[in-house]
Amino acid sequence: MQPGQDSSEPDDAPEITVVVVNYNGGDYIRGCLASLARQTYLNFETIVVDNASSDGSIDRLGEMPQRTTILRETINHGFAEGNNLAARLGRGRWLALLNPDAEAAPDWLESLMRAVRERPTHRIVASLQMALQDATVLDGVGDCYLAYGYAWRGGFGHKVSETPPAGECFAPCGAAALYPRDLFIESGGFDARYFCYHEDVDLGFRLRLLGERCQFDPRCRIRHAGSGITGRASDFAVFHGARNGLWTYVKNMPGPLLLLTFLPWMAGTLAILARGLVTGRFGATVRGLRAAIVDLGPALKARGALRRRRRASLRSVARALSWNPLRFLARRPHVRPFVAEDDGD
Repeated sequence: MQPGQDSSEPDDAPEITVVVVNYNGGDYIRGCLASLARQTYLNFETIVVDNASSDGSIDRLGEMPQRTTILRETINHGFAEGNNLAARLGRGRWLALLNPDAEAAPDWLESLMRAVRERPTHRIVASLQMALQDATVLDGVGDCYLAYGYAWRGGFGHKVSETPPAGECFAPCGAAALYPRDLFIESGGFDARYFCYHEDVDLGFRLRLLGERCQFDPRCRIRHAGSGITGRASDFAVFHGARNGLWTYVKNMPGPLLLLTFLPWMAGTLAILARGLVTGRFGATVRGLRAAIVDLGPALKARGALRRRRRASLRSVARALSWNPLRFLARRPHVRPFVAEDDGD
């Protein structure tokens, strides 16, 4: 079956493997799976990885897609390794990730397949994410990366009316992403050390260095609670965000750009620490940065391995980054018009 071809009846070999990683998802996951059960595109399987939930959410799922496999894990693998586990077990050509606190529009999978059919040069797809509780508010339009080492979900908190047209973005948010499954696996998938947070940005950066490109398509729509389970400002989230953010910067930023952006990264980190004194996030941020530095060895080793495999030119990488700090501070989207690559990557 070609990408985007419709299927009135599911066959034995699913075109898409949809992965939902649950950890104490409460009632959110019921809505998530119900939305998958109502998809107009039928040729998919669903793998639910339950990371040893203690809230009973995996026992009261309700409506589910026809082909659903539930993996009841006895330990919490984290979001990163949970998705890796399901990706390896899946049978689909494509891998679609959906957060348990997200609900997909009925034509979400159909639209993802249409996107890769219409633009096969951009095999990774980011979705239009709207707030679960308020469809007039954006939850994100793909992940963005500031050249000075900081990532954000483009458009978070802005009005849906500000949604940009389809174009190229840095990476998809892991809450609603599409990858070729073989590419996901061959590239190593998510870095299991991250556990959760920034694993999608890290993978997106690595894939871009390998010559892949990501498209944002506003026809691919979901509703997302936005850290509805872990909490955006919790110590847990701040710690992992600080630690994993530094690892992502060190692992992936090409050498010349790393030298160019290191002093701004330092200045930005000091500003974040100063702000943390006011917001109460200082301690968790310091712990995250300390953990990243103490355990920097694997990131440096991965950097060397990635440098040997890199296909994208320095110009191409620089063009994919955001260079205006005001865009980062305002959480503005960064979706660029599609252009033909002219540098051979």
